[in-house]
Amino acid sequence: MSGKKRDIDKEAILALKDGIELLSGKWKFCILHNLQKHGTMRFKDLQEMAQGISPKVLSKELQELEDNLLISRTVNDTKPVTVSYALTAYAIETEEVVNALIKFGLKHRDKIKAK
Repeated sequence: MSGKKRDIDKEAILALKDGIELLSGKWKFCILHNLQKHGTMRFKDLQEMAQGISPKVLSKELQELEDNLLISRTVNDTKPVTVSYALTAYAIETEEVVNALIKFGLKHRDKIKAK
């Protein structure tokens, strides 16, 4: 294998690791999918859509997505105060990945059922 090819492979592996780290966690794909499908959502709505997630874990996942510039957080001046989340323009690029994972998951479920 040539040195140039090895460098490209190394870059691909590093990029793959970055992508996995960025989107790792049981709930990040669910959060991104819900925001892609429904647009801006409040914390409580996200929690209801991602059945089984605790408020603590949801807060952590949302914070990590915000830190990585994938979602924006808006504190609404309401009584009581509400917080809403939306995808950033940068996060639109994740839609293809999320949809591919959904497609693969559905196909896998069918394979397992047919087994």
